[in-house]
Amino acid sequence: MPRECFFTGKRTTFGNKRTYRGQKISKGGFGLKPTGITRRTFKPNLQSVNALVDGKPMKIRVSTKAIRSGLVVKPLKRKHGYTRQQKEAQGG
Repeated sequence: MPRECFFTGKRTTFGNKRTYRGQKISKGGFGLKPTGITRRTFKPNLQSVNALVDGKPMKIRVSTKAIRSGLVVKPLKRKHGYTRQQKEAQGG
């Protein structure tokens, strides 16, 4: 399973980590000089969630932004006890 959000498509991105050395000019130094530039990864905050996809419950990986924005619709946890919601869903 790829590290990608099912709804938003967020995935791992790449960037640089920069290390500096020296004293700032405003502090009386000669300025900050970059001494090392290394590659790094930015990983999305993905959660494994049971969600309704095309009316069927599936276990998918979703970003927390998708969960908070309401893109994820979770299935009912119990078979009994939700009769009012089931009747409203059927239009009754």
